[in-house]
Amino acid sequence: MEAPVRRSELTCPAHSRAMMAKAAASDADEVIFDLEDACALSQKESARRTLIETLPSLVFTRSKVRAYRVNGVGTPWLDADVKDVLSRCGACLDAVVVPKVNTAADIEQVDCLITEIETAQQLPPGRLKIEALIETAAGLLNAPAIAKASPRMASLIFGVADFAGDIGAKGFQSDPHGLMAYARSHILVAARAAGIDAIDGVTVQFKDLAPVTRDAQRAADMGFDGKWAIHPAQLEPIHRAFTPSPAELERAARIVEAYAKADQHDGLGAIAIGDEMIDAATLKVERRKLAIAQRASGRL
Repeated sequence: MEAPVRRSELTCPAHSRAMMAKAAASDADEVIFDLEDACALSQKESARRTLIETLPSLVFTRSKVRAYRVNGVGTPWLDADVKDVLSRCGACLDAVVVPKVNTAADIEQVDCLITEIETAQQLPPGRLKIEALIETAAGLLNAPAIAKASPRMASLIFGVADFAGDIGAKGFQSDPHGLMAYARSHILVAARAAGIDAIDGVTVQFKDLAPVTRDAQRAADMGFDGKWAIHPAQLEPIHRAFTPSPAELERAARIVEAYAKADQHDGLGAIAIGDEMIDAATLKVERRKLAIAQRASGRL
């Protein structure tokens, strides 16, 4: 099965039917209905009921990953968030987003809960995926094990705001990449080693698009697959950053074709195109650009 596109992951509170409908109709590659931080303690139960009642009637434009964020392992809401929602709406969802994941055991616990519901409801085994938010120092150190904790794992997401709070960082909003370079690199490498997606964290300034444009381009340059969004206005600059331009695609296609010919006709493992040396490592980057464009165009 072809991997889904996750250039953008748009989150919205699950207690609002209007916001959920707006998110479903947006251009986001993935929509995440939130039962955790977006819902006050007094709203946890009612938000879950609203999500269950609303999900089956939502109209999703384009081909989207449909996900929801549960409350974390160790909270009193986790079991009901997984069991009640999936037993009623499992067929309407593609992924479960788990916040504040500290160890591989956290993922294994959620995996067991999902498997229990899949069996009871006769849902396709293994179809529901898991995305893990890395939001703590412990989670960052354990990211490689978390990324490989379950066959359901689809991505690691950097929860930059909670992570900043956990380590005591100040002023991350103005220079999130400079202050969080190590954390981002570690999450990216852990995800790549496990063969899953790496999703960059949120840009909290949602009215000014300059910061999200800057942050998305930096994340794309690093190698991230996509970025978390908190407002539909952030989607366009995010998509622009994570979608190869026509010029990049033309160059990538030319390189892949030239390399294939050199390999087949001359047995060469490295070739020169213009003033640049192209080898297998370069080829992997160019092929990835073409694959992203193909996947993205397939959902337009």
